[in-house]
Amino acid sequence: MRAMVLRREGGPLQLEDRADPTPAPGEIRVRVNACGVCRTDLHVLDNELPNIRYPIVLGHEIVGRVDLIGPGVTTHRLGERVGVPWLGHTCGVCRFCRDGMENLCDRPLFTGYTRDGGFATHTIADARYAFPLGEGDNDVAIAPLLCAGPIGWRSLVMAGKADRLGIYGFGAAGHIVTQVARWQGRQIYAFTRKGDEAAQNLALELGATWAGASGELPDEPLDAAIIYAPAGELVPLALRAVRKGGRVVCAGIHMSDLPSFPYRLLWGERQLVSVANLTRHDGLDFLKVAFQARVRTHTTPYPLVEANEVLAKLKRGEILGAAVLVPDE
Repeated sequence: MRAMVLRREGGPLQLEDRADPTPAPGEIRVRVNACGVCRTDLHVLDNELPNIRYPIVLGHEIVGRVDLIGPGVTTHRLGERVGVPWLGHTCGVCRFCRDGMENLCDRPLFTGYTRDGGFATHTIADARYAFPLGEGDNDVAIAPLLCAGPIGWRSLVMAGKADRLGIYGFGAAGHIVTQVARWQGRQIYAFTRKGDEAAQNLALELGATWAGASGELPDEPLDAAIIYAPAGELVPLALRAVRKGGRVVCAGIHMSDLPSFPYRLLWGERQLVSVANLTRHDGLDFLKVAFQARVRTHTTPYPLVEANEVLAKLKRGEILGAAVLVPDE
């Protein structure tokens, strides 16, 4: 197999030839056909998440085919198309797992962070955390639905019954959630970096009522807002934009520090909440909704060997929609 491997903080990723891995009991080996590039990959690259162990293969929006099955696995078959998401394993016994909150597990493993991911030709996955995908859309189109989709869905559910919904940071998750929210009959207000006309135009094409810069205010207060950009300075801007009793959802796994802001922005029973990871139910529920809502991802494929260039583009805000790596063998 070949893999783009992160050996130190900041990279660059190094292309390596490795022996094909062998699945342990309860695991499957997946031949990777496509792997989405997520902002969380940047957080791992830049050592912004704790306890990174090197070397590590990034990538957690994996679409591929089962090509080897470990002992004891009865849920998958050879050749089946599966998706491997961010949450790669949970302990099953801590209080959070027992209470149906496996996304908060005390001893989890995360794909592309604490276990090798999909910036490679092959990867190993816990069979319980690999979603059957069927034979619908092409692999590149589906890849962003494995993280941006479920996290977007979880954040949308957490936003509550918001008819007027703000989205701050219109990237992979934002352009997926907009389609689901519009299908639900909500109005979308898309907030982007100042001057990012490409993202604003995409939002409007997908049915947003309004698109503008993050510092602007909509014509009327929002019922809720979701922040996908990892920028803490957006929190007071979003609180300023929502009505009394409204909710602001921080949907990223990492965010820069929140600035000081006046209490009046929170007062009026506004709520500030965060989303942490996803559960398997989030993934399965979202995939059903995505099919019903006919979600179409805006993707750009790149060869696996260009992973460093793609990550640099993502960091500079030059990716419209989602980037997807495709192995060259």
